[in-house]
Amino acid sequence: MAGVAEAKICLLPEELVMLAREVIEANRKLGRRIVVAESCTGGLVSAALTEIPGSSAVFEAGFVTYSNAQKISLLGVSEDVLDTFGAVSIATAWAMAQGALNRSGADIAVSITGVAGPDGGTELKPVGTVVFARAERGDESENVVADLRRFEDEGRAKIRLHAALCALELLLPEALGE
Repeated sequence: MAGVAEAKICLLPEELVMLAREVIEANRKLGRRIVVAESCTGGLVSAALTEIPGSSAVFEAGFVTYSNAQKISLLGVSEDVLDTFGAVSIATAWAMAQGALNRSGADIAVSITGVAGPDGGTELKPVGTVVFARAERGDESENVVADLRRFEDEGRAKIRLHAALCALELLLPEALGE
């Protein structure tokens, strides 16, 4: 009986797990594998995806590249991009998504980088600023979708949750116009 009770325990918010389930099922139907490159969400998107039984048929990899050094080392983000535009920028999110695709066997990648707070915000990039990018294997690099969002500063946990939900939405076929 303990195994049954354990199987029902979930540490993640229900809305996050429900959306992750939708992402896994939709991409499984398309035969598409996904990869994520996370910074401010610290693996939250990967955790949500792997919460779903059978996710290994769809989820290829998750890169948690919190530091700039790891963005460079693991994803191949150019030091020039980071120096010129900063870690929280469309250019960096774009490079993270491309790097995740290039370093995995996935068909589609989503990257997330941002300022979850409570510190680290600036006038140009206040707490709650999060940048996303989505790239598909075989697409021209100019077809990478990137978006900067500003979430209300309701605290670190809320910003990370909103960012994870947005990233998962970008992995849905509807987000691609399919």
